[in-house]
Amino acid sequence: MVKHTIASIPGDGIGPEVIEEAIKVLRAVEEIHGNLQFEIDSYDWNCKRYLETGRMMPEDGIKTLAPYDAILFGAVGSPEVPDHISVWELILPIRREFQQYINLRPIKLLKGIESPLANKGIEDIDFVVVRENTEGEYSNSGGRLHVGTPYEVVVQNSVFTKMGSERVIKYAYELARKRGSKHLSVATKSNAINFSMPFWDEVTKEVGVDYKEIEPKFYHIDALVAFFVSKPEIFDVVVGSNLFGDILTDLGAAISGGLGTAPSGNINPEKKYPSMFEAIHGSAPDIAGKGIANPIAQIWSTSLMLEHLGYPEMAKIIVDGIEDTLVDGKVRTPDLGGTASTTEFADKIIENIRKYA
Repeated sequence: MVKHTIASIPGDGIGPEVIEEAIKVLRAVEEIHGNLQFEIDSYDWNCKRYLETGRMMPEDGIKTLAPYDAILFGAVGSPEVPDHISVWELILPIRREFQQYINLRPIKLLKGIESPLANKGIEDIDFVVVRENTEGEYSNSGGRLHVGTPYEVVVQNSVFTKMGSERVIKYAYELARKRGSKHLSVATKSNAINFSMPFWDEVTKEVGVDYKEIEPKFYHIDALVAFFVSKPEIFDVVVGSNLFGDILTDLGAAISGGLGTAPSGNINPEKKYPSMFEAIHGSAPDIAGKGIANPIAQIWSTSLMLEHLGYPEMAKIIVDGIEDTLVDGKVRTPDLGGTASTTEFADKIIENIRKYA
């Protein structure tokens, strides 16, 4: 029996609701595989805890998570806690301390879902965005001077290192090679951001010397977002900085079915530290507790976790089960035009997953 330890952080809002269903999926995977077991520990690190203790997670939180094979993360955020606190004191420390420098987000139109883009089908929207995840525009560098006065000054620095840029770009090239791509789409803005972006472009070309069969195609970010809408079929692997990747992937989610279906992985490729897998839809406080949240994003994120842990066949079974449920169309949550609850929808997905046993 192969055992994997998983840390579960349900978080806020709909996070606990969708995490509960993702764990049910893992139990179904155990049954199907027959030689696989998940030991799951849950941690109540969220905004409620912050309001009670003044901390999103304990001081030794990183040390607590370090021994696990992977982390399943639900969502974080509450109207009662400023977003910069909930994010900077929970998600970002985990990403950075564990060198989860790859944020991997599939942009794939699932069978049974209609894209809001006219005349675009599943063959047109099927690519992956690789987002730099630990530095760039989201670096904790800057400050405020003369706060509250008419001459207040705010400085927010972007930090691009050679190592940080090289490793994410190399990962993107490797992924393109694995997928048989002939090109790598690169988000830039070197015509206007005159230091960090030319540097980013230069590193891309330097790394590309080892991948001569793959052509780097550079797109200014404003044109790139337009092409995501008008010509999504031209993309296969897209790589971008922290900010650009963040913007692109939310747009990618919108054109492929909405945030309720969008998964992500915060990955440490070397597996020296645990990687973290989360839905990108956020805590959605407006529907929290109503039992109508779409669990696809969290379940698909669990599939990404299984692939990372070395079980691609199990990962595929989960996505196949999701698509079978969508194609059937009888059981769907309200955001997909149905009336089913979160649990009813997830139960149907699990029922379809079990068919592959």
